[in-house]
Amino acid sequence: MALRHAVLAALLDGEYSGYQLAKAFDVGVANFWHALPQQLYAELARLEKEGLVAGRQVVQESRPNKRLFHVTDAGRAELEKFAEAAAKPSFIRDDLLVKVQAADRIGTGPVIGQLEERALAAEAKIELLGKLLRQLRGDADEEEYLRRGERIGPYLTCLRGLSFEQEHRDWCLRIAAVLRERQATRADH
Repeated sequence: MALRHAVLAALLDGEYSGYQLAKAFDVGVANFWHALPQQLYAELARLEKEGLVAGRQVVQESRPNKRLFHVTDAGRAELEKFAEAAAKPSFIRDDLLVKVQAADRIGTGPVIGQLEERALAAEAKIELLGKLLRQLRGDADEEEYLRRGERIGPYLTCLRGLSFEQEHRDWCLRIAAVLRERQATRADH
């Protein structure tokens, strides 16, 4: 997947400025695609040049003018073409896993600390994603929303993000406990 498809998908919900798009990425899209704000601005410019998004200038009196972007018909066609293409398998690429791989040969103290930090960060994301899910579904319970919700895609990707963060938190805590126990056992011998 290219950043272009993530941007096009995010813009399906309406017009966004580059700043608003960056905020949307931070909250929702970050579950499956990470991008820095400057990458988003550059991608918006490319997409506009290719005719996949259109921008319009909004004059503001008390603040600088801003540009709002929306997906064009050509952009929707690009997303449909992307959706039809076979998805590539996902993979994990994480420097913390390299540290865990080597932990029994290099010492576990710093690795345990980093695992615990990751668990705390995952817990914060779990809370954020839970709030977002409640906001998306409003008064409906989850099963009702899944059956009849108007815009289900962001909700489903948020569910995946929640599941990932919960599993990641649990794994980090378990591995930190295993390494701590092994460290204590070695100290006793």
